[in-house]
Amino acid sequence: MDLFRKKTGLLSHEESGSTGHLKRTMGPFDLTMLGVGCIIGTGIFVITGKAAAENAGPGLMLSFVIAGIACVLAALCYAELSSTVPAAGSAYAYSYIVFGEVLAWVLGWDLILEYGVAAASVSSGWSAYFQGLLAGFDIHLPLAITAAFDSTKGTIIDLPAVCIIMLITLLLSLGAKETVRFNFIMVCVKVGVVLLFIAIGIFYVKPANWTPFLPYGFSGVLSAAAIVFFAYLGFDAISTAAEEVRNPQRNMPIGIISSLAICTILYIAVSVVLTGMVPYTQLGVSDPVAFALRFIHQDFVAGLISVGAIAGMTTVLLVLLYGQTRLIFSMSRDGLLPVFLSKINTKTQTPIRSTWLVGSIIALASGLFPLHALTNLTSIGTLFAFAVVSVGVIVLRKTRPDLKRGFTVPWVPLLPLLSALVCIGLMLQLHISTWIGFIVWLLLGLLIYFFYGYHKSLLNHKS
Repeated sequence: MDLFRKKTGLLSHEESGSTGHLKRTMGPFDLTMLGVGCIIGTGIFVITGKAAAENAGPGLMLSFVIAGIACVLAALCYAELSSTVPAAGSAYAYSYIVFGEVLAWVLGWDLILEYGVAAASVSSGWSAYFQGLLAGFDIHLPLAITAAFDSTKGTIIDLPAVCIIMLITLLLSLGAKETVRFNFIMVCVKVGVVLLFIAIGIFYVKPANWTPFLPYGFSGVLSAAAIVFFAYLGFDAISTAAEEVRNPQRNMPIGIISSLAICTILYIAVSVVLTGMVPYTQLGVSDPVAFALRFIHQDFVAGLISVGAIAGMTTVLLVLLYGQTRLIFSMSRDGLLPVFLSKINTKTQTPIRSTWLVGSIIALASGLFPLHALTNLTSIGTLFAFAVVSVGVIVLRKTRPDLKRGFTVPWVPLLPLLSALVCIGLMLQLHISTWIGFIVWLLLGLLIYFFYGYHKSLLNHKS
């Protein structure tokens, strides 16, 4: 049994004799907007407040710096591998070439969890903000369709969450050009709202609110860094688009690093202004940015924040579902998942079957189950993928120095090793229950691999 058999070709469709490949339509600007579209979302509008109130206090700005550094280190590693292995599938595709099939499966299964739970969680937040916006116009939905099933509250299904997932699925099935165009519009809306908050809030900052700066100690800053890491989820989803990018060796690194740099600057600025406007002890609310504006009696602008949050979460959902479908398409094309999922529509050049399967499952799950409680599984899954990709850069430099690299990480092996250690350190900050859930998910995935994926793998057939 060869669990570590590797691909020898760089592109999945070259290696597998594939059922097809995706059309290259995206440039560096499209990739940057795709990254910003996914990164800025629930993190900045939702989790910043509780992270400040319960973990870091005004030191939240340091938490964003630490999480940002971890992401920059990992982003450099992603940039090198995405320019070397320009295929759909992100860390899964890289691992197949660097480490072999079984670890590639583990990474793919991990990313399925990451994107799936994140999408379900974000759709729940989208629903809450959407209902709040409707309430502002005195429109109230029947209680039964406002949240996931809960017999004690009388709720049956979160219909707004289901509807937004299915609408985005429809958009994704129309093709990459339509997706990119819609994403650009939504990104402009939400970045504009974030900049408006910073521009207004900076005039209401009271330095006294930054004292004490570290009320929970530096350990609280580290705990908050592990939590707000969720806010950076997204740049890795860019790498799932590699097969739809023109000149990926050049454009992938530009898109990954540019989007992360833009969002890191915005996050730090928001955390500085937010904790300066409102005492951190009062920020433990579900809508901290809007709350801060109401705190300074800017109610109209607070209303605009809801619009920005809805736009922000819409693009996050768009990119998460996009990344999920491309990942499943890639795994299916390699035979590790049923091959019918890699069928490409000849008109739209999109993996239509995997798109609708992913959309339907996530819509059903987000509508019926309170998956927002599993958000930390997204953080641990992302950190695990980042750590493996970082090590992968070192390994591929040693085993395949001949490969053409559009971008190279400086100071190898020091920088990738530091990236892996930082990610592991942040993983250790997460609660034991998160670790248990993550391990159970991976064990379930290994069972599926040994009973199905190993035997159906195209590499197994070739051998």
